[in-house]
Amino acid sequence: MQFTKKTSSSVSFIKLIIKLVLVLLIIFVTIFLLNKIDFPAPIKEIEKKISNENFKIVK
Repeated sequence: MQFTKKTSSSVSFIKLIIKLVLVLLIIFVTIFLLNKIDFPAPIKEIEKKISNENFKIVK
């Protein structure tokens, strides 16, 4: 009696597509939920003055 392994590329391809869709769906839901959260923004604008004497002209 000889054992043969049945391989079907279409079944594995479908499983791969399903897993890929699930991963992408989880990523999109995570991004959507993170966008819904209102993170606090700084009230004061941060400004830093840079003096002109530190710049060098490179040609």
